[in-house]
Formats: sequence, structure tokens, C-alpha cells
Amino acid sequence: MSFFQETDWGDCCEKILLPPTHPNAEVIEIPGYKLVYCNGVCPRIYRIYQGEQMLGLVFEHLTYWSNEIDNQQYAKPLNAVIALDDFLLAASMTNKTDEKIAA
Repeated sequence: MSFFQETDWGDCCEKILLPPTHPNAEVIEIPGYKLVYCNGVCPRIYRIYQGEQMLGLVFEHLTYWSNEIDNQQYAKPLNAVIALDDFLLAASMTNKTDEKIAA
């Protein structure tokens, strides 16, 4: 067997990170966003998409939701997603302002 020979794993390996368009993807649709299950049990981890762009991660705990940015607890996934989206928008505006100052 050659060292460079590609290993055939057969059918034992499933895709872990399914895109939101995959028929087997577990998707939660909320206005303006799609949450796609990534992994985990408690918390369950979802990737957030706005259109085709992935924004980040949210975590579903037993009694609340959270995101990857703050330590807040949110009753609904939409609130955790909007908080993350708002943070990313503010961060991108700060970056653009810094670029203008440097110019």
C-alpha cells in the first residue's frame, strides 16, 4: 500500500456539518435567519445563517438560548440571534470607522 494512497472509509462516515439546503439538515427557520443543527446535546449547537452567509453559533440549553458573544440568557432563539447579529454589525461599523481614521 502506497503512503499516498487515499483511504476509502466507505459508508461509515456521515457529514457532520450539513448545509442548510441539505435534505437531512435539521433546520429551524425564524424570520430572516436559519438555524442549522451542528452538534451537542445540552447545549445543542446551531449555526446561524442569514441568506447564504453564516453569522456564528447559538446554543440551545434546556431553559434558555445563548450565543457565542455574550453571557446573556434569552428565552427565544430569535433574541440570541439578533443580539449576535447586532454585535457583528456594530463591530463591522467600528472596523470601517477605524479604517477611515487611518486613511
